[in-house]
Amino acid sequence: MKVQILQHVPFEDTGSMAAWLAGREAVCHYTRLFAGDALPAPEGLDLIIALGGPMSVNDEREHPWLRGEKAFLRAAIARGTRVLGVCLGAQLIASALGARVYRHAEREIGWFEIEGLAAAPGEAPGRLELPRRCRVFQWHGDTFELPAGAVQLARSPACEAQAFQVERHVVALQFHLETTPQSAAALLEHCRDELVPGPWVQDEETIRAADAATYAAANRLMVRVLDHLAAA
Repeated sequence: MKVQILQHVPFEDTGSMAAWLAGREAVCHYTRLFAGDALPAPEGLDLIIALGGPMSVNDEREHPWLRGEKAFLRAAIARGTRVLGVCLGAQLIASALGARVYRHAEREIGWFEIEGLAAAPGEAPGRLELPRRCRVFQWHGDTFELPAGAVQLARSPACEAQAFQVERHVVALQFHLETTPQSAAALLEHCRDELVPGPWVQDEETIRAADAATYAAANRLMVRVLDHLAAA
């Protein structure tokens, strides 16, 4: 399996996904967009993983590489390449497919519950089924509208748009199922200034208090997402 990982900042990486990739004997290549790496041709890729980052998809003046990344994702999706987007990566997929990405009324940061949505009557097969209730790690201030033809997979009390799927081969997650204690600590170190009190912003102590079972449940769900994409 040939996997291209789109990385936007050095402190947001694959987290728990690394074990799944190793188990699949995936050949992983990074495009470190923050360092000026060039994007590859989309041909021959089995999976693209677009990771998170603190910037907005609309920050093209400050980060001109965002334009090229959106074009790359759009071309890969059109080719039928499997694509997973996490947080910023999900927003990039939405933007690449013509949907609006915008500043949400409230930041959502910390461990919160999302609601997996059931399939609608007559919906095409191949839907990724998320649990009716699950606790996930959030760190975002932007949200998105659903692209044309996308199926919404989850929502939360704080933010309606939590996850969507396009056909069988594209999954976009607003939240971080790949979070490990190490990756959560890295976000806290680099983005601590975003912990401004609000209804959906936990303090650092609460975030760090998540136990091993909470991480393990989220990581198992990420395996389910990756298995779904691998079978697409």
